[in-house]
Amino acid sequence: MNDMAKPPRSRAAKWTRRGFIGAGVLAGGALIVGVAVRPGNPVGKLGPIVAGGEGEQLVNSWVKIGADNVVTAIVPHCEMGQGAHSVLAQMLADELDADWSLVRVMQAPADGNYVVTDTARGFVAPGTLDAPDWLEPTWNGLFTKISQLGDVMITGGSSSIRTTGQRTMRIAGAAARQMLIAAAAREWGVPAAEIVTANSMLSHAASGKSAPYAQFAAAAAEEDMPQTPALKQPKDYRLMGTDAPRTDIPEKVTGAAQFGIDATVPGQKLTYAAVRKVPVPGTRIASMKADVAKTMPGVLQILNMGDFLAVVADSYWQAQQALNTIEAEYTKSESAIRSSADQFAAFAAALDQAGDQGGKELVGKGDVAGVLSVSAKTFTAEYRAPYLAHAPLEPMNATVWVRDGQCEIWTSTQVPLMARSAAAKAIGLSADDVTMHHPMLGGGFGRRLEVDYVVMAARIGLATGYPVKMIWSREEDTQKGLFRCADLSRFTGGIDAKGRLVAWNNVFTQHNDPAEACDAPFYDVPHKSIRVAEAELHLPFAAFRSVDHSQQAFFVESFIDEAAHAAGRDPVEFRLAMLGNSPRHKAVLEKVAAMAGWGTRPAAGRGRGVALVQSFGTIVAEVVEVDMSQGKPRLTQVWCAADPGFAMNPDGFRNQMEGGIVFGLTAALHGEITLKDGAVEQGNFNDYPMLRIDECPPIAVEIINADPVHLGGAGEPGLPPIAPALANAIFAASGKRIRELPIAKHFA
Repeated sequence: MNDMAKPPRSRAAKWTRRGFIGAGVLAGGALIVGVAVRPGNPVGKLGPIVAGGEGEQLVNSWVKIGADNVVTAIVPHCEMGQGAHSVLAQMLADELDADWSLVRVMQAPADGNYVVTDTARGFVAPGTLDAPDWLEPTWNGLFTKISQLGDVMITGGSSSIRTTGQRTMRIAGAAARQMLIAAAAREWGVPAAEIVTANSMLSHAASGKSAPYAQFAAAAAEEDMPQTPALKQPKDYRLMGTDAPRTDIPEKVTGAAQFGIDATVPGQKLTYAAVRKVPVPGTRIASMKADVAKTMPGVLQILNMGDFLAVVADSYWQAQQALNTIEAEYTKSESAIRSSADQFAAFAAALDQAGDQGGKELVGKGDVAGVLSVSAKTFTAEYRAPYLAHAPLEPMNATVWVRDGQCEIWTSTQVPLMARSAAAKAIGLSADDVTMHHPMLGGGFGRRLEVDYVVMAARIGLATGYPVKMIWSREEDTQKGLFRCADLSRFTGGIDAKGRLVAWNNVFTQHNDPAEACDAPFYDVPHKSIRVAEAELHLPFAAFRSVDHSQQAFFVESFIDEAAHAAGRDPVEFRLAMLGNSPRHKAVLEKVAAMAGWGTRPAAGRGRGVALVQSFGTIVAEVVEVDMSQGKPRLTQVWCAADPGFAMNPDGFRNQMEGGIVFGLTAALHGEITLKDGAVEQGNFNDYPMLRIDECPPIAVEIINADPVHLGGAGEPGLPPIAPALANAIFAASGKRIRELPIAKHFA
């Protein structure tokens, strides 16, 4: 028996930890005092890259200060609406004692110099994060090198704040502040301990001297770089833990913000490519007929790339219209899966073969079979989750210019270095010959952790030789992208004479990331067997917001609710009784129950459902109230209590909880990708609908800050509890148990 054996990790899960802090050097007219981005390499080369403006001085690989005393935080994670840029800068600025009104954010260049070392270290070797100070340089150097070799410049896993923010950004800010103080103390001839910093100013009360940070940035370069500077305690936070306004909102309101789809090539006329991939995974283009397309205005090239067609034209409209006229024949798929029924039949066959004890064991403790055989009551349940599309508002796109052995790419991606390497390999170049421009993202949700669309654009760019912007249509993205996997999960539960869940037996077919998503170890269940019986997926898989938690939470928390009802007990009280060894989980569940008035009777025709999930380091409990008086579910309220350890920006954290809930409600109510003849049936928002504003209930969010050292994430943890809480509420109101998503189809 083993405790959560881990499967091979996905490419996007191979992540790391904090930037290495090195010595300061002055190079190229720009001051650099380093968080060493590449062990063994002088960080002086970063100056011309990120601090080439007049009067700009790089006081740290992550911080530059202008002559106007503006502090710019250089951030290695991408901004896709989650607010990470602002909160990372907020954490750095607090340790630096910077004036928030004078703080700006810069996206770190995707050139290989900046990697998210702390993110890699946090995922690969979290135990090293609390290493003794004397070991920090060794661990930092090792994981920086690992990150560079693995192109680890990733935004995902709700990791930006809890890894890069908590370590890299805070340490960079604290180190720079300490060096500025040392420089001022030397010039003023006063003890460093007597110098006070506040609002980007240094001051010494006894002498009456004061100066802006900018005045001492150059001198700070000559001071020793602290490897492990002291960080503030929560009682001393000035910006962290506050609702500091986001830095990216003004440009998004005015329309000045630039996304991948806005890309232009300076001094060049853009062309546009529309694409059509093969409709069935694993097939190829056998032939095409493009006679009409060749005669249409604006068409420049028609390309048969084997696995996709592309039309390049003077405008995207012309390209897409021409593409629509092309007839194509495709090779035959070797997959036996032709329909959604076939897919779930394959899942069922795998589970049938596994039976009650087969499959690969992920969690095993106690004597499940023996206890089930003597339980006062047993029950079984089978749950289904469909394929889902990510459907970000900004469709897949990339602008590419390949010429003279060089390639430039402008694209919205969560993995810019991986995209650079993949594009380089596809067109036969070195990664060093590919320049990545990395603008904001119009949504990602895991879809932009993949680089397939960037590789397609690079191949088109190589074939054309002139600047081309490739854009996927909404239909193309919905039908030909990568998907959250479908899954089938079976449970058997055993209840003892005292109404306790004593045995938990579960087997399912898809096990990705995080490895522990299938379990809820905070519940005290003495006998447990959780197994995976792998089955073929017809559609290609990509991480979806909250990854396996998006379906496993529905399975597990529906099962726990069914166990409560089988035991004849209140669902909240039943859960609380299993949380004796998990006080933080208990506090979150008690909080949401109080918010929802759980002990009171809802209005006639209404019911409340609850779910409790821990994901990405954050504990979240949600209660949904639903009105079934009209025969269909109408959500009237959602309550959410969350413990992320410490919310660095409470308003931003609440926004992410709300966003995760809305995203999860779309999936729970409507989300379903189905198959016909091996291809995806849905094509756009008319048949793959999003949650409408009149369907969205009021959402109340409360935060518990229980551990300011070990932070949890925000972008994903709001999603997992919402589907089971809604299904549980429907059962409470109507007696109808929903075991298959999406919910809306049960009331069509």
